[in-house]
Amino acid sequence: MSGKPRLTYLNGRGRMEPVRWLLAAAGVEFEESFLETKEQYEKLIKDGVLMFQQVPLVEIDGMKMVQTRAILSYIAGKYNLYGKDLKERALIDMYVEGITDLMEMILMFPFSPPEAKEKNLDSIKDRAINRYFPVFEKVLKQHGQDFLVGNKFSWADVQLIEAILAVEEKIPAVLSGFPQLQAFKIKMSNMPTIKKFLQPGSRRKPPPDERYVETVLKIFKK
Repeated sequence: MSGKPRLTYLNGRGRMEPVRWLLAAAGVEFEESFLETKEQYEKLIKDGVLMFQQVPLVEIDGMKMVQTRAILSYIAGKYNLYGKDLKERALIDMYVEGITDLMEMILMFPFSPPEAKEKNLDSIKDRAINRYFPVFEKVLKQHGQDFLVGNKFSWADVQLIEAILAVEEKIPAVLSGFPQLQAFKIKMSNMPTIKKFLQPGSRRKPPPDERYVETVLKIFKK
């Protein structure tokens, strides 16, 4: 068996994409298994592999890890992306949780009924511009450093660049009023490991399309 982490999920972003981002940012190669049928998913449950009968599943260091937050915390700690002390970890946790709230809206957007799409897009724009991005603009401006916490690259930076790019896919001018975040985006996108992940042919998944939505509904429908 390979020593690389193995990720089991669908062939799309979903709740696994932050895990792919974090591993890639840490320079860690990983393997993937894609669920394509309800039977594959049910077999994992029957075999007792999924603690709470849910994916994502990440096999790493002899563990079969579930729950996205737990997986991300472990990877961040293992690869020194989780601050130098308890206070820095608390800050990283707060930033990550805020970004996750915004990303949850983006995660659910493809599943919106057609008549709700415009309203939901307006909600994403409003939350990004008025609630979440101003926080990070202020943090970066106040301490004048390249990274969000402790002037060192961390999990929070990875989550933020992922979120910025995901929101920009839907609202291209979203950063127009945020000069600090514009600079942050350029800096992060040019970090070698992230730059590599942003290249075509990487493990990064494209925005969800109709086929992905259909596959999700087919596999997880009760």
